[in-house]
Amino acid sequence: MGRTSRLVWAAALAMSAAALPATAATVGGRLPLRTITNVDLPGPSNRFDYASIDPTTGTLWIAHMDAGQLLAFDVRHRRVVRAVDAPGVHGVIAVTRARRVYASATDEHALLTIDPRTGRVLRRAPAGEYPDGLAYDPVDRKVYVSDESGGVEAVFSRDGRRVATVPLGGEAGNVKWDPRARRILVDVQTRNEVAAIDPRSDRVVRRVRLAGCDHPHGLYVDAPRRLAFVACDGNARLVTLDLGSLRPIGMQSVGERPDVLAFDPGLRRLYVAAESGEVAVFSERGRRLVKLGQALLANEAHTVAVDPRTHLVYFPLESGPVLRVMRPAG
Repeated sequence: MGRTSRLVWAAALAMSAAALPATAATVGGRLPLRTITNVDLPGPSNRFDYASIDPTTGTLWIAHMDAGQLLAFDVRHRRVVRAVDAPGVHGVIAVTRARRVYASATDEHALLTIDPRTGRVLRRAPAGEYPDGLAYDPVDRKVYVSDESGGVEAVFSRDGRRVATVPLGGEAGNVKWDPRARRILVDVQTRNEVAAIDPRSDRVVRRVRLAGCDHPHGLYVDAPRRLAFVACDGNARLVTLDLGSLRPIGMQSVGERPDVLAFDPGLRRLYVAAESGEVAVFSERGRRLVKLGQALLANEAHTVAVDPRTHLVYFPLESGPVLRVMRPAG
């Protein structure tokens, strides 16, 4: 989420925190999740942002944004094994095929290219006014970084050199790679659109208007089933997008200010974490979503990651700070 909207929402949360319900059961029912453990994390109790798991190494990379650190968490031994300095880190993606981790150090206005084995920053490259979410195109071996307030996708080579800029005509939300269509999809927040980018030309080749969606921000692509899910943080909606026709085919309610989406391809469960602290869980059945539960998890539970091997779900939480590890139930 961008700086301005994040600060406004944080102020609203601060004023209403005392009135928030204490248990998940009092907010729209229960979650189909069971807590396994809460693991203490290093650093101050302040905001986290995106997380990305490398299932081949069992490493969960966590952006501890307001601590200015990127944490490498060993999911097998449940401990932090490395911390990388990354001022204002927002986005992070672990790319197994490239043997690299990429992170947006927003306070430095830079993309960091990191060796995951050593944590060494191999390159820093200018990434715009407010670099946020990231995606990797393994075919053209490019990294796409959403410059949110700059209104562009900044494009980088695999080794972290900036090679192109794609104007979007509005605020850039999250960005994902569609491997079947070989295109990059990005939310254009202030236009209520999803833009499709051809990575060969690095040009927008199509725009999809999202009727009923205010300020699309979160994004996930389920390429095998030709679906995408778009979280609208202005009106707490989740849009299902048909990737074949690039048309909306469904809409669901979620928690206020939905932010990060994570998907378990084995169980076909979608997790939507919101700034309100609510988490919504959906089952993907055919070409539609069925809500399994929605409830308050914690006031700071706006980011989520899933390990596809174990189906465990991870929520970095400010209070503590801790990493809450949960197992699907129900």
